[in-house]
Amino acid sequence: MQKTFRTLVLAFIFLSGCVGDESITKMDVEMFNSNGDSLGTVKLTEEPEGVGLKVTLEGLPSGELGIHVHEFPNCEAPEFKTSGNHFNPDNVDHGLMHPDGAHAGDLPNLIVDSGKVDVELVGPQLTLKKGQKGSLFSQKGTSLIITSQRDDGMTQPSGDSGERIACGKITEEEAERKDKNVIEPEEE
Repeated sequence: MQKTFRTLVLAFIFLSGCVGDESITKMDVEMFNSNGDSLGTVKLTEEPEGVGLKVTLEGLPSGELGIHVHEFPNCEAPEFKTSGNHFNPDNVDHGLMHPDGAHAGDLPNLIVDSGKVDVELVGPQLTLKKGQKGSLFSQKGTSLIITSQRDDGMTQPSGDSGERIACGKITEEEAERKDKNVIEPEEE
């Protein structure tokens, strides 16, 4: 009888530890321009090498544009300055080409053709796992910002990448929201 009771208690403890572990492993971030128009989504996925970003957007200016994760989940148009600075939990210098490393939120530039972009990127210092270093859900979330010019990979503090032209919130609420404007990539 005592052995059965102990087994039940251990099973309950084990199962109660599993309940509530609703870790987000993927989500869509809807991106908006300064007029509030939806540009499509960026699909975030937890991967072994960091966070994968599947960027499928339209309505952007053509050319090479910067994209970064910023420290706050705020997208107050038209300038998106409420998103704060680049996400930088290690307090290091900016730039993917900087010899001392880069901000966690530094990402490769986007190449936009005829207003559209469909590309996959990886943020190697990022995670969707709450409570871990580089978590996109630290301090209630972060945001994804697109800038009007390319990031030069070196200039402090933000790569001389121009004005902020699009923003999307990375929050638990955004992960649960279902009414997003998803752009389907064109088949080749």
